[in-house]
Amino acid sequence: MARPGDASAFDDSPARSTAGGPGSLGPAPLEPEARLELLSAEELGRTLDRLACQVLERVAHSQQLLLLGIPTRGVALARVLAARLEAICGHPIAHGSLDPTFHRDDLERVGTRLVEATQLPGSVDGRQVVLVDDVIFTGRTVRAALEALQAWGRPRRVLLLVMVDRGHRELPIQPDFCGRLVPTARQETIELCLQSIDGDEGVYLLRA
Repeated sequence: MARPGDASAFDDSPARSTAGGPGSLGPAPLEPEARLELLSAEELGRTLDRLACQVLERVAHSQQLLLLGIPTRGVALARVLAARLEAICGHPIAHGSLDPTFHRDDLERVGTRLVEATQLPGSVDGRQVVLVDDVIFTGRTVRAALEALQAWGRPRRVLLLVMVDRGHRELPIQPDFCGRLVPTARQETIELCLQSIDGDEGVYLLRA
């Protein structure tokens, strides 16, 4: 199921420049000291396996599971987790995406991005929904996602899974499952790379 939206949306993460220098054909490379590896590909794999096991420990019936990724990188992360859960459970795990853009309360101070239509594999009524995002920051994206979810039905329970908790919360929202807690400065950003999208895997801290 998809809900039509406008052509632009918003992201509460600090913007990253992708402009190269004169004559550049792509993004300017980051200086080595500006990109710090937090999780290697191997460590990320182990973290994903741990998160998948923790989800199954909290949900009695895996058939009721529904993973909903929050754009942008949370959608890809939900797909990866669904595949790992399927390998453990032996049956497919329902997954989709939930774009909370038009439920945000801070549009005037966040950057813009294209809206991604919400994609649900079925009804959310009575399901054990796990919202999936790469990073939790102020908590306002998750608040908006919870409000957006109400428009689609009434889940039995809603849980939150993030790969990185970087602090700076502005709302009393905490993840139920967290890959890693990384205290950051506000001008820093977190980058999750996945093989299926980036041809590389890992989690990185980017310094301005």
